[in-house]
Amino acid sequence: MLPLLALALGAFALGTGEFTVMGLLPEIGDGLGITIPQAGHLVSAYAIGVVVGAPLLIAAATRMNRRQALILFMGLYGVGHLLSAIAPSYGLEAVARFLSGLPHGAYFGVAAVVAGNLAAPGRRARAMAMMFAGLTVANIVGVPLSTLLGQLVGWRWTFAVVGLIALAAAVAVRVKVPDVRPDGAPPRLAEEFRALGRRQVWLTLLVAVLGGATLFASYSYIAPMLTDVAGFPSAAITLLLAMFGVGMTAGNAIGARLADWNPMRAIQLVLVADVVVALALVPAMRHPVSAAIVLFVFAVSTFSLIPSAQLRIIDGAEGAPHMAAGSMHAAFNLANALGAWLGGLAIAFGFGLTSPNVVAAAVAFLGLVVATVAVWVERPSRQAVPA
Repeated sequence: MLPLLALALGAFALGTGEFTVMGLLPEIGDGLGITIPQAGHLVSAYAIGVVVGAPLLIAAATRMNRRQALILFMGLYGVGHLLSAIAPSYGLEAVARFLSGLPHGAYFGVAAVVAGNLAAPGRRARAMAMMFAGLTVANIVGVPLSTLLGQLVGWRWTFAVVGLIALAAAVAVRVKVPDVRPDGAPPRLAEEFRALGRRQVWLTLLVAVLGGATLFASYSYIAPMLTDVAGFPSAAITLLLAMFGVGMTAGNAIGARLADWNPMRAIQLVLVADVVVALALVPAMRHPVSAAIVLFVFAVSTFSLIPSAQLRIIDGAEGAPHMAAGSMHAAFNLANALGAWLGGLAIAFGFGLTSPNVVAAAVAFLGLVVATVAVWVERPSRQAVPA
């Protein structure tokens, strides 16, 4: 139990550090003297760091002691956030956010394997779920509290606290997590990269990018949307972000059941729901009550995609778990960068603060097209298998 809690503390730090920026865009913009769309580019900088860092650091970790790799990843994450807390200019802040993102996907990829190997037979999935629970708790508790901290005493303190939590997680991993290796020889680096070349993996990664971009196109600008359009006071953002985190948790649970039913059909169903709910956010933002309700449904809908996408990636990887697990988080954060950029572009062109929701709907529809193509492409190969 304690080793899994130590791994979950690292996931908590990662989730808090990734999502808290989105609730503090107005404060960061004022502090650095930049516009809200420019502040949104810091979200993209972090996400690009995840995309770059996941394959590079996982490749470096294939021959490392896994516990040492996890300590290294958390240490880098902590230092990156401490740099974010003291960066004096917009350019240096962007560099610090990029550096902070580098170990994100690598930590989740290695931690998932370690968590599975810590568990007794028949309990591997529950062990991995406990580790990932740190990410869920971050969205319910860590992000709202860190947002409140940033509003009360300054956004730089938020980055500093996240950095200290990450360093504490590195210590916890060192003390409580044994060096557990998977049964048999670990997959070679060539096998890890070969798994990423499979058609099923690439199609699912593309769907994950588009599905994730649906979330981040809207969520990256949720704070100004709720205050300037829906009319919520700044103090209410903390509660609304906690509500969004509860919606994420519910969506993850619903998505797991849908994945057990039929992962590809579940992906199509969720993306249809994303299109409808994202468009509904535009008129809903005109009133506080409707904004809160539809925003919660949006959180449930978008996060329902993740379990099915993860299942498809793991099945497609066929024995190369590290790179496959890391690639999902790289795809999700590429979606973070893409969604934040597209949403900010719509605002910068003068379409209004609710325009990112229309962008989200368009991206979800594109993801639905790709998912439908994936089903069509795989059908001939399934029919070719003899009964």
